[in-house]
Amino acid sequence: MKQFKLFLILTLILILFFSHSSFATGFLKVQGKKIVDGSGQSFYLKGIGLGGWLLQEGYMLHTSGFANAQWQIRQKIVELIGETNTEIFYEAWRKNFIRKIDIDSIKAWGFNSIRLPFHYNLFAINSNPPQFINKGFEIIDSLLSWCEANQIYLILDMHAAPGGQSDENISDYNPAFPSLWQSEQNKDLTVKIWRKIAERYKDKEWIGGYDLLNEPKWNLPPNNQPLRELYIRITDTIRAVDTNHIIFIEGNWFATDFTGLTPPWDNNMVYSFHKYWNSNDQGSIQYLINLRNEFNVPLWLGESGENSNKWMVDCVELMKRNDIGWCWWTHKKIETIAGPLSVVMSPFYRTLLNYWSGSGPKPSATYAFNALMIQAENLKLELCEFRKDFIDALMRQPDNNQTIPYNENLIPGIIYATDYDLGKLNYAYYDTDYQNIGGGNWNNGGKYRNDGVDIEYCTDLSSNGYNVGWIQNGEWLRYTCRIINSGTYKIKINVASMNSGGQILLRLDGLVLGGLINVPNTNGWQNWQLVELNNVYLPSGVHQLEARFFNGGFNLSHFDFELLSTDVKPDEHQPRKFELFQNFPNPFNSKTLITYSIPESNHIKLILYDALGNQILTIVDEYKTPGTYAVELDSKYLSSGSYFMKLQSYKNSIVRKIMVLK
Repeated sequence: MKQFKLFLILTLILILFFSHSSFATGFLKVQGKKIVDGSGQSFYLKGIGLGGWLLQEGYMLHTSGFANAQWQIRQKIVELIGETNTEIFYEAWRKNFIRKIDIDSIKAWGFNSIRLPFHYNLFAINSNPPQFINKGFEIIDSLLSWCEANQIYLILDMHAAPGGQSDENISDYNPAFPSLWQSEQNKDLTVKIWRKIAERYKDKEWIGGYDLLNEPKWNLPPNNQPLRELYIRITDTIRAVDTNHIIFIEGNWFATDFTGLTPPWDNNMVYSFHKYWNSNDQGSIQYLINLRNEFNVPLWLGESGENSNKWMVDCVELMKRNDIGWCWWTHKKIETIAGPLSVVMSPFYRTLLNYWSGSGPKPSATYAFNALMIQAENLKLELCEFRKDFIDALMRQPDNNQTIPYNENLIPGIIYATDYDLGKLNYAYYDTDYQNIGGGNWNNGGKYRNDGVDIEYCTDLSSNGYNVGWIQNGEWLRYTCRIINSGTYKIKINVASMNSGGQILLRLDGLVLGGLINVPNTNGWQNWQLVELNNVYLPSGVHQLEARFFNGGFNLSHFDFELLSTDVKPDEHQPRKFELFQNFPNPFNSKTLITYSIPESNHIKLILYDALGNQILTIVDEYKTPGTYAVELDSKYLSSGSYFMKLQSYKNSIVRKIMVLK
């Protein structure tokens, strides 16, 4: 018995030992073109930035119209509530913005790294001589302990250097004072801060590295030489005390220009670039791939985002194909769709914004202080709105075409128009404007979700508070739904429009439900009216419901499925003859709708021929069960002229003439 107990004790000790060993993967290192962990295994960074926490930006606080840089934001606050209360507010801001629950969630979402943008003034007062302070270290110490508990690497990023490394608000640049590049005192302080950081964290394995300067942006001739010289000074200073950690180097002009920054001057160095508002083709990053190949050094996409889910998916897929890790911007903002967490804006804070923008009266100091403290309280994760579509786009959708339900859509019941499936463009939805690559919005309403689908606040009392709007011809939405009861249903669709002519086609697993539904002029974009589709048979089970907007120009709130009868036999709703209907519209230019019916299961072919009888396109070639089907034909494949479409089964064939006018 004693030997058995001893065996158990030894077993537990070994389990604890190996569990602890697997917990610590060691320092990240550079090995050729790759970043590897302590065991020498390739490590692919999937990160999120903590922008807005230790350095505020106007657009995140909705103050960019009158205060963009943090010094401007703080000045506005001080003018209202005084210096002492301003500091109380900032302490609450920093305390609530990131807590352990945030890091736990970041880990649960699938990230393995965090980039921490910080302001130099949390580490030193820029005096002569400088006065160093502990506030920044205390913040990093807490954050690092949470990262260690979650096995997440923490990359430290000097987002605002003394004087500002750019003339942009993101570096807290104040033109009344010398920039980083115009002051040796500023450069010296920058080097000294990095020295102190390296001294403190040199032995910390879950520090992933040091991102020396965020997005330098300054005219630095010749060939960015001042930037290279400062980088080498900082590197040499760090290496005097810390040889463990990766040093990340960003190019000039928003981390895009690496002229003069090659060859690398350190054997544990990574070139970090940023990517915003451009296309996701190979050509957009090929100059960086060439840099990596020439100098045998890794690349890291240290910052990207502020775009649609579609753009994000394409960008992540591009990075994966090229073996480049990434870090997304950013974790949390006030009222946003482009991020995991949206901080709810309190109406009291809105009052302050109205005053600062010149559209409201000046609040009292007490009111302003309370408004700011309430907004700081709203920063807590449990009070934020979670944008699950954003995380799904980053973590699941790259290289995955499957759609999954956004919410449980039960029939009988209401399906909200905004609750279409999670998934890629052309799989879960189709929208004509779906990304920003040089200007413009993807979601014109800017609410609820980050896809190209346009969503806005809604006054319909039966809605979920939102509606799909700005609907254009040919767009569509797909919903995974669970039909509890087979039977005959009435489908009521709530619409609003300033004109007539809108048309909706509903399909269940490809089968047309009824016919085209006409949308009336309701005399207002928020003046809601129900249109109905009656006596529609729906079978029980999990199905794909599709709403196709053959003609747009209306708003859509929800679909209400009302069960009328459960005692109807399915075959009473099946088509009674094999039929190919005339396409609509005909003639057509952009897209046309082709519908057909089959009364029994059959292998169906729908083929397009030109006027000479040459086969142009096979539109359908698959086994179909009885029902009415619809398929869209896009004229981008065709030139102007006459064509014929032929519907063919084992027993029957029908031909219709169609016209294309361009």
